[in-house]
Order: sequence, then C-alpha cells, then structure tokens
Amino acid sequence: MSDRFKTSDLEAYLDESLPVAEASKIEDAARVDEALARRLMMIHSRRDAGVHSLGEIWRRHRLSCPSREELGSFLLGTLAVEHADFITFHLESSGCRYCQANLDDLRESQSRADDTTEKRRHRYFQSSAGLLHKE
Repeated sequence: MSDRFKTSDLEAYLDESLPVAEASKIEDAARVDEALARRLMMIHSRRDAGVHSLGEIWRRHRLSCPSREELGSFLLGTLAVEHADFITFHLESSGCRYCQANLDDLRESQSRADDTTEKRRHRYFQSSAGLLHKE
C-alpha cells in the first residue's frame, strides 16, 4: 500500500507544499500503513544526512514561486499576460499554498490600506467643511 504514493509526492508532503487534499490523503494513509510511515521516515533521514535531489532542492527553495512583489503586481493587474498566466497556473493548478497565503495577505493589506485611505479622505472633507469635532 505504501507504494501508491510517488517519492516526489512524499517529499512535497514533508515540505508542506502539497495541496491540502493530497496532503490529507498521505497523512491519513500514514496513520494506518506502517510501511508508508517508515518510507516517510527514510526520506526524512536521507534529508538530514544531506542527500538531496534536484527536484527536492527546487521544491524546498520554492524556485518556481513568484516573489511577493510579483504577486502584488499580479493583484494590481500590471503584469504581462504571459507572466500573469504563469502565476494563475501556479496558484490554481499547482495549488501552491505558500503563494496563496502570500496573495491572501496582500489582498488583506490592500483592503486595510483602502479603508485607511477612505477614512483619511473623509476626515479631510470634514476638516475642510469645518465639521471636524475636537475631543
């Protein structure tokens, strides 16, 4: 049963870079399949010994992930179409949780900044109309 998962998927699981649904499948299987749990321990031990594959290095350092600045530009819609298409693919098809969390954080920051700007504009209007109350 432990051979139903590819080594690359198990490595991605250990890096917490699998989509949640796939990671859950591995986690559930590892709870009941001792061979799978041993396989995960062997992969982890190999990593501790300093033996890494090129794919593992690529995943671990998230070399295909866009930078935070690129995600911000993506959110603002200022990227070239090809670049935006890659980020969309990376987020939706690859299911990168790191980038999705980063994008969610940027959206939240943008929302807070919009609220602050709106409040500031309102206060400017009130002060120019002589309606700003002193406390």
